[in-house]
Amino acid sequence: MKKIFSVNKDYVDSRLDKWFKKNVFNIPQSLIEKILRKGNIKINKKKVKSSYKLKENDLITIINLNFTETQSKKKKVIYKASKKEVSYSSKMIIENNDNFVVINKPAGVAVQSGTKSKRNIIDLLRDTKEFENSSPFTVHRIDKETTGILIVAKNRKSAQLFTSLFRIRKIHKTYLAIVLGIPNKNKGTLIDELLHYEGEKKIKSKAITHYTVIDSNNNYSVLKLNPETGRKHQLRKQLLIFGHPVLGDDKYRLSKNHINKKSTLMLHAYKINFSINDIKYRYLAEPPLLFKDFLKQKYLKSF
Repeated sequence: MKKIFSVNKDYVDSRLDKWFKKNVFNIPQSLIEKILRKGNIKINKKKVKSSYKLKENDLITIINLNFTETQSKKKKVIYKASKKEVSYSSKMIIENNDNFVVINKPAGVAVQSGTKSKRNIIDLLRDTKEFENSSPFTVHRIDKETTGILIVAKNRKSAQLFTSLFRIRKIHKTYLAIVLGIPNKNKGTLIDELLHYEGEKKIKSKAITHYTVIDSNNNYSVLKLNPETGRKHQLRKQLLIFGHPVLGDDKYRLSKNHINKKSTLMLHAYKINFSINDIKYRYLAEPPLLFKDFLKQKYLKSF
């Protein structure tokens, strides 16, 4: 059996193995390497390595492979948004152009689907008018309960560009957080070694966050946070280590009986800055009503 695929512009400069896993079957890397060595996958009738970077209109020939469901991982189920959800998703959008959108993400919605979260931003955007002739690509994430700015690319080329900009720290984010207590200093830098696990492997990663106290009262403070690194749950973990956890965080808190009880996580991705081809981009996302109402009730300012 032979199948021939033509590479479109969305996959230009993508690795062959990544293209295969995305478009054919998500099989182990070792099996892809074996198939390539045997010459059962060729580019323009020539044997290549798995790291080969695809070019537009390359012809990928795949021969003598049985395309059965058992060879791949379970097919990803796409969440089907209702008309009401699609309409609401369009209202989240702050910026819309040919290459990306910027949205103000609400609390309680994951960026991508997972074992615990079926409803997600990527699938909600998929059927909106803004993505009528394109597909949403993830370029970064914020926690499910965190609100605020999120960039979603409209094509693979833009997704690769944003991923590179995040990796080299050329995208600058500002968060607002309501935390418990009052820090000793009005300004400073949090530097910590954060732990996470990949399977059974324990990995330490350096996390750096700059903070400024905007306002405070007897029990709470409003902080401006500028993360320099992008570790999973970085801000929430570091603020707990700092002794001033985010209000409403039921995971990273001082104790089960502590005052840190609030229906919503008071962490908001407020601003993002970056440059593309010497053009500067700056976007702001208004904090949610619950966030602003709490500030008003406690006579706290955020700006």
